Amino acid sequence: MAMRWFGRQAPRDVGNAPPRAVGEVKAMPVPVAAVPPEVKASAAGRVAAAAQGAGRALWGGRDTGGLTRSGFLGNPVGFRAVKLIAEAAAAVPLVCQDAERRYEVHPVLDLMRRPNPAQGRAELFEALFGQVLLTGNGYLEAVDVTDAGLPGELHVLRSDRVSVVPGADGWPVAYEYAVGGRKHRFDMTGSPDPICHIRSFHPSDDHYGMSPMQAAQVAVEVHNSASAWSRALLDNAARPSGAIIYKGSDGQGVLSPEQYDRLVSEMEGHHQGARNAGRPMLLEGGLDWKPMGFSPSDMEFHQTKLAAAREIAMAFGVPPMLIGIPGEATYANYAEAHRAFYRLTVLPLATRVAAGVGWWLSEHLGCEIDLRPDLDQIPALAEERDQHWQRVGAAGFLTEAEKRAALGLPPLASSDPAGG
Repeated sequence: MAMRWFGRQAPRDVGNAPPRAVGEVKAMPVPVAAVPPEVKASAAGRVAAAAQGAGRALWGGRDTGGLTRSGFLGNPVGFRAVKLIAEAAAAVPLVCQDAERRYEVHPVLDLMRRPNPAQGRAELFEALFGQVLLTGNGYLEAVDVTDAGLPGELHVLRSDRVSVVPGADGWPVAYEYAVGGRKHRFDMTGSPDPICHIRSFHPSDDHYGMSPMQAAQVAVEVHNSASAWSRALLDNAARPSGAIIYKGSDGQGVLSPEQYDRLVSEMEGHHQGARNAGRPMLLEGGLDWKPMGFSPSDMEFHQTKLAAAREIAMAFGVPPMLIGIPGEATYANYAEAHRAFYRLTVLPLATRVAAGVGWWLSEHLGCEIDLRPDLDQIPALAEERDQHWQRVGAAGFLTEAEKRAALGLPPLASSDPAGG
């Protein structure tokens, strides 16, 4: 019986190549297969690959490290938004099914339950979702293929260390993982693929996805700048900058060197820094203080910072009230915002990633399986799910098989009389 391939094409003949060096990452062996028949490819893909340089690693203009440091490590709004989405999506239960049945016990479910010795399912998917949210790309590596064809372990690779190597047809022929001055290449010309690449939509990049952090970059910079200015203002005893103007008795505004040195010394020693907050300044004859900066109220400082925080939350699809940002009451209450958060942000991300991982594992398994979120086990959607079940159950014009299909359930066995 001919083998069914779930990848882009049947594997090419890679010869009896020696095992590859592992380096910092584990690599699965590339299977040996016969030369496949000619496979159709996109003509536009070949043109794009020629323009970008086929066979060379494409790093692109992605400053993922800078965005991660400024928008996640150094910004509380971006940090909370990413953590909220990644943790919620990683906690969504998954179901494994095919065209005939839903499995309670399956090798894929066992692999998901313990993907590697250091992580469980929640930790692995939280890292994967976090990489997708921060960089627009998520990479899963398959390690140590078992007798069943499935990987023995799954590992999430850091997106900022991975580069795509496109082929003549525009499809990736390899992925390069660089760390510590060393590179390891994952060959993608065989089947099954050692790397699963999950990427977000990017309108101007053929190989890498676009992250919400890129869309929120300006808002992140405004928010960070406002926080830095606030700290500098507090360090300066919460007073804006200004100038001391001297007008002598003769009308000449010039200080002698001794007067200037004394004035600077007194300012630095007695009137700068938070420890000197509130200390009165004694200005001798001819000296006058003129503020030259704007006060926080003049700059509408608080509103500017809140507006930037709302833009960051909007880019990630998180209702502002869920992360404590005051402002317009877009949702009537917290429960409504929570349901919208799951419906519009968490579930689309979890569904897309689960589908990509399921298709990739189908290639390893040799038969098609489907991974999808189990909507019946999400507490935030329990009320909507109950209403949906009642409507479908009360529809007398539907058969039992049609009701199961409407609820997203696989059909029952033909021998079961409840199958309709």
